[in-house]
Amino acid sequence: MNRKLLLTLSALAVLATACGSASAPAPAAPKGTIVVGGFAFPESSILAQIYGQALAHDGYTITYKLNLGNREVVAPAIKAGQIDLYPGYAATDLEYYNKKAGEATGDAVATTAKLNSYLQSLTPPLVALTPSQAVDQNAFAVTKETQTKYNLAKLSDLAAVAGQLTMGAGPECPTRPFCTPGLEKTYGIKFKAFKALDTDGPLTRAAFKNGTIQVGLVFSSDGDLNALGLVVLQDDKHLEAADNVVPIIRTAVATDGVKKVLNKIGAGLTTADLVSMNAQVSLQHMDPDVVAKSYLTAHNYFS
Repeated sequence: MNRKLLLTLSALAVLATACGSASAPAPAAPKGTIVVGGFAFPESSILAQIYGQALAHDGYTITYKLNLGNREVVAPAIKAGQIDLYPGYAATDLEYYNKKAGEATGDAVATTAKLNSYLQSLTPPLVALTPSQAVDQNAFAVTKETQTKYNLAKLSDLAAVAGQLTMGAGPECPTRPFCTPGLEKTYGIKFKAFKALDTDGPLTRAAFKNGTIQVGLVFSSDGDLNALGLVVLQDDKHLEAADNVVPIIRTAVATDGVKKVLNKIGAGLTTADLVSMNAQVSLQHMDPDVVAKSYLTAHNYFS
């Protein structure tokens, strides 16, 4: 709203009072400006817009600095005060701030608490708020046909039938603890065969389509999962580190009001929401700000 319009509205309110009519309520005092940053990929822009638009609705003035780059760009930006807030991922942020000390686990609460031990020791300090249920992490998917045939819902279900199935992933998978060695150690899963492809890329998708693999490594919030008829199996024993979406914010900006808005979003956000919103951007070519507004409206954040 521009200055001239504000002055006009103020004058009308005064005139109405002078004429004996009920005066309009005084506008709420400004709550300050928050600069919301983001990584250079669509999901981060969607989440940044969700945070920013919700805070704007609550009375904050929001400035966006999106598509900044990777964590090596975004983390210095928030430490330097160039941004105040960004949508983070608990495990990956922990392993960045602890310099790859290997402390992240599959427990989102514990991982976030450990992340905060590093964030709060910074100058100036940062804080990670309550992690959401939504995760963007390595995951293992099957086609709906395979899911139905073997009655699969979680990774534990794979153990009994894995000897009949071929697994596909990047060529590094057989040596990575989160991939086939971890599946065997944590779940007792031993596949009939392994096919070296790519990591969550077109080769993996083609192999699903032509039936040369039945299980493949994907990312849990990929926007094309539903369109491809792929089902992510629940990591019920928490093999993967907990990359739950979590707002990371400068402590100086994290007032009770700001935390209330962001924690409300976190309480409702799910991985299925991420998949749906990512699909709208990647497949339907919608803008992240439009997708974010639609999500907030549908979930009554603007009511």
